[in-house]
Amino acid sequence: MTQSTSTSTHDRGAPEPIRRLRDAGVAIWLDDLSRELIGSGELARLVTERGVVGVTTNPTIFASALSAGDAYEQQLGELAAAGADVDQAVFSITTDDVRAACDALADVHAATGGLDGRVSIEVDPGLARDTEATIATARRLWSTVDRPNLYIKIPATIEGLPAITAVVGAGISVNVTLIFSLDRYRDVLDAYQAGLEQARTAGLDLSSIASVASFFVSRVDAAVDAALDEIDSPAAARLRGRTAIANARLAYRLYEQTVATERWQSLARDGAAVQRPLWASTGVKDPAYADTRYVDELVAPGVVNTMPGKTLEAVADHGDITGDTVTTAYDDAQDVVEQLSTVGISLDEVTDLLEREGVSKFEASWQELLDTVTAGLERNAPGSAG
Repeated sequence: MTQSTSTSTHDRGAPEPIRRLRDAGVAIWLDDLSRELIGSGELARLVTERGVVGVTTNPTIFASALSAGDAYEQQLGELAAAGADVDQAVFSITTDDVRAACDALADVHAATGGLDGRVSIEVDPGLARDTEATIATARRLWSTVDRPNLYIKIPATIEGLPAITAVVGAGISVNVTLIFSLDRYRDVLDAYQAGLEQARTAGLDLSSIASVASFFVSRVDAAVDAALDEIDSPAAARLRGRTAIANARLAYRLYEQTVATERWQSLARDGAAVQRPLWASTGVKDPAYADTRYVDELVAPGVVNTMPGKTLEAVADHGDITGDTVTTAYDDAQDVVEQLSTVGISLDEVTDLLEREGVSKFEASWQELLDTVTAGLERNAPGSAG
């Protein structure tokens, strides 16, 4: 059960690998956002020349954007003059950027029938273990940005799952982030469907609710490869660099199985849109691997691949896009996971650790963002020497 990803008007100047990705059913999103990217016209160029049809953000991206250049100085001055505290300032700055990006992608949103042209904004990662606070913040972000092509990012923690259901049940579109394991992905698929069922009971228009499930890729290889290197055996060496792609392929198989169920088909008949799998963390961390591997090897109908700018340019230049590389490789993917167990590696333990580390890393980036904005407010405070 797939949907068209974009129209050719939004990649008319794109290189052949980009067009091949689109034709294979992959939506290309950019894993980056800054005020300069929007204001300079660079985002618009990426839409026409690189086939970009969506944008994802996270605390790391915002912290980086605020630390570079002076694009935020005027707003920091206005916020300082108004007496805003750091939390108010961060909320204002990030929602303004995301709203502007939503507007910049409004034509893509319209041209794809609401499927793409989406921009994500994340709930404060410090709330990842607080269900009620996550729900409240998601509602506030949704109403403040006030754009139909917005996604609210909620982490797939145990506490995040009921928040996903509640937020979707309220008619809010969600990007579920920090998914590493098949078991947790199964829970996410269930949470989304439960939310749609709540929305249907409430009489909401299901066709207005959208979602993606962000399944992380390269971090899995980084963690598993480190463990394989410690084992130092031929069997372990043969598994190096194979786990992340295998894990993602099996996630897609789970997605296919889910949309074939009567539960999902009932929702689809009432207008519900599928929760598309999104490949996140697709920048290659090991220089020994091809820099486009997490794009080339994860091509399947109806998926999203959100890429850092460097990865996007690599794909445009030399991506090896040969069509579907997922659905024909399920047996091999299952074999890789089983072989990991035989050499003594528990993929469940690895993915549990990655989830905890993922939340911690985003919390650290959020603190960096708070520190950067605090310094900006102090620098621009009335009476400050600047």
